[in-house]
Amino acid sequence: MMLGYCGLDCERCEAFIATRNNDDAQRARVAEEWARLYHAPIKPEHINCTGCMAAGVKTYYCDQLCEIRKCALGRSLGTCAECAEFPCAKLEPIHRAAPQARRNLDALRRN
Repeated sequence: MMLGYCGLDCERCEAFIATRNNDDAQRARVAEEWARLYHAPIKPEHINCTGCMAAGVKTYYCDQLCEIRKCALGRSLGTCAECAEFPCAKLEPIHRAAPQARRNLDALRRN
């Protein structure tokens, strides 16, 4: 499992999988789905990501817009589980949509 700062498993992300497999058909499917879901002009060439914390390419959202990633980078955290303010309001929407992300961070805090 390769966690992002928020606790999501990057290896399950469709953009990560399409990048790892260099799968243009999957990029096209993901771009179409995400464009519809997020009402944004997402194109297949935008579907490239090596993971939230990995060096390399990221989706525009993860690289430029994700407030969770910006916060964790600014605080030099490995994940949000290391933060004294965990859990915070920035995490609530993602953890509501993906409860496993919260469980992943909770598990890190216990270790």
